[in-house]
Amino acid sequence: VQLQAFGGGLVQAGGSLRLSCAASGRTFSNYATGWFRQPPGKEREPVALINWNGSSRYYSESVKGRFTISRDNAKNTLYLQMDSLKPEDTAVYYCTQGGRTYYNLSSRDRDYGMDYWGKGTQVTVSS
Repeated sequence: VQLQAFGGGLVQAGGSLRLSCAASGRTFSNYATGWFRQPPGKEREPVALINWNGSSRYYSESVKGRFTISRDNAKNTLYLQMDSLKPEDTAVYYCTQGGRTYYNLSSRDRDYGMDYWGKGTQVTVSS
């Protein structure tokens, strides 16, 4: 499985960015996918997750109402629309893919059911 994220960059607070992730290596539409991020000096954290057909989505409290995750199974592509960006959104953003149709919100699974990780794209939000 290969995951390649695009769209990171430098943006001012209040601005928007759209991340894309191109997936290959297996049938994209069969699996849950998502975005994680790792802020500088901090641990990796989930941002948003989406099930195989887009009918179920999870957002972390810190991005709820500002970010939107979506997928286009015909194009094998995952998206993250980020609006009203804040300096605390500065991080490396990683595209991920799971091994099942749904993500896992169990507290015992720190990776939320994600098995594969892309290389990440840097998002920097200036104040």
